[in-house]
Amino acid sequence: MKTPVLEVRDAHMRFGAVHALKGVSLQAHRGEVLALLGDNGAGKSTLIKCISGVHTLTEGDILLDGKKIALRTPSAARSAGVETVYQDLALFDNLTPAQNFYCGRELSFPRWLPRGMRFLATRRMDREAASVIDRLKVNLPRFDAPVALMSGGQRQAIAVARATVFARKVVILDEPTAALGLRESRKVLDLVAQLRDEGNAVILITHNMEHVVELADRAVVLRQGNKVGELTNPTRSNQQELVSMIVGAE
Repeated sequence: MKTPVLEVRDAHMRFGAVHALKGVSLQAHRGEVLALLGDNGAGKSTLIKCISGVHTLTEGDILLDGKKIALRTPSAARSAGVETVYQDLALFDNLTPAQNFYCGRELSFPRWLPRGMRFLATRRMDREAASVIDRLKVNLPRFDAPVALMSGGQRQAIAVARATVFARKVVILDEPTAALGLRESRKVLDLVAQLRDEGNAVILITHNMEHVVELADRAVVLRQGNKVGELTNPTRSNQQELVSMIVGAE
């Protein structure tokens, strides 16, 4: 077995008297989609926030490429190669796609000057962002328009594409098709499949079992803070097994 790009070992997370994660372990490998499933309150969001540096585990370890790493802030996680797209997308409506891509991580020159005194490399940022959008086959009406003028699917695609620019190890997608129509959901699912085919480790949080069957190489199920099961190669024939784990049925 190859070393997983991401490994969580015996993760515990406590918020006072609330034990949100109870010894959860999982692995994610390059070139696969790992579905993270569970009902509301199962611990999915808490787990990805620990991986993303929003929370620090009370107990347990996170490993990237086999090495333990402390992800104490979101910027530390991003620097380590972990990018997360939350349901709210965290896009600035008044900015263009390229400006959203590089917000907080602007390219500038000359490098020998202190960062606050440099010039923004606007053309380079536009060119590189447009290249990513083109590679991922995302259709945008205008690349120089603010994202507020774009559809929900286009905004979702921009958020996912932004993650791919900087993710060197793991892309985490939290309900990427929530509140989207069928056509826009289809475009986002194709984008997720392309991320996997390009060798990324993708962790997909979703309540849509059809999407799990279509995209996931493995599925991990959480319930009440515990990992209650794992299934390789989810299909329609074993979909009921996943549903039973999620709801706690025999």
